[in-house]
Amino acid sequence: MAKSIFTQKEIKYLKSQRLARIATAASTQREGSVQPDVAPVGFDFDGEYLYVGGMNLLKSKKYRNVMKNNKVAIVVDDLKSIDPWDPRGIRIYGIAEIVTRQGGYMENTDHPNPQYIRINPNKKWSWGVEEPVFVQGKFNVKKANAD
Repeated sequence: MAKSIFTQKEIKYLKSQRLARIATAASTQREGSVQPDVAPVGFDFDGEYLYVGGMNLLKSKKYRNVMKNNKVAIVVDDLKSIDPWDPRGIRIYGIAEIVTRQGGYMENTDHPNPQYIRINPNKKWSWGVEEPVFVQGKFNVKKANAD
C-alpha cells in the first residue's frame, strides 16, 4: 500500500461514512463547453482508494464523464452536532478509473454490480475530523498532497 495522504483519524472517519458527493466534468460535442456534474453516491474506502458504485453505473453521467476526463473531486461530510454547529468532512481530488471489484459495498444491495469508479486520492482538505472546525473564529482546514 502506498503512503496515504490521510491521517489515521481521517482514515477512520472515511471508513465510517457511506455517502458522498462526486463531481466530474467533461466537454460535450453538442454544447462545446465543459459542464461540471455533481451526484450523491454511495462509496467505500479500503485505506488507499475510494470506490463509487451504482446500480446503473455504466449508464451514468459520472461514468461517461470519467471516461472522457479522469480528474474527479469527492466530498464526504456530516454534522457531529447541529447545536452547537459542528461540521466535519474531507474534500478529495483524485484520478479515477473504472474497475471490476469483488467484495465491494454494492454486493450488499438488491442490485449488486461489480463495476466501480476507483479514485486514487492526490490532494485533500479536511475539517473537524482531527481538530475543532473553528479555532479562534477561523475555519480550521488541514491540507495535504500526495508525494
